[in-house]
Amino acid sequence: MNSGGIIKSTILTQASSERAILVAVASKTGADNWSVESSLDELAQLAGTAGVEVVERIIQRLPVPTKTHYVGKGKLAELLALKESADCNVVIFDDELSPLQQRNLEQALEIKVIDRAALILDIFARRARTHEGQLQVELAQHQYLLPRLAGQWSHLERLGGGIGTRGPGEKQLETDRRLIQRKLHR
Repeated sequence: MNSGGIIKSTILTQASSERAILVAVASKTGADNWSVESSLDELAQLAGTAGVEVVERIIQRLPVPTKTHYVGKGKLAELLALKESADCNVVIFDDELSPLQQRNLEQALEIKVIDRAALILDIFARRARTHEGQLQVELAQHQYLLPRLAGQWSHLERLGGGIGTRGPGEKQLETDRRLIQRKLHR
């Protein structure tokens, strides 16, 4: 406290570290040698490599992951409650999510949702040193991003009007796709 009665505190200027919940679905029909626990251990190591602190792990046993949210409604509610109590800002899924699953999960959880593939691409992007390596990572990231663009501009869809007209959201989506396809071609 200084002489004027005002308490001074330090203001942090660096970004806070990411805190994550890891999520996996253990298939009841899974006959592979990989156990879901071993796979989550490996995912935790990948997260650590990317500078992410793992605060919790969730495993759900299902015949197959659901098409809309990857996990069932009960696990989704549990994940939402855990997100609040664990104060996490990212959820990492062990398997590759479809664009629909990722979009639905981000809407339900209101935080960043990534899958194993995105995490690995992030690690490669951080570690790429040569120009050729950086270009290869950028190419892989664009190929990963292209099918996930559909929901990025949905907030603009209502701005267009009428039958047979295209709203600004659709136009922006087409522009983004064209730019990414040009980069991929180059």
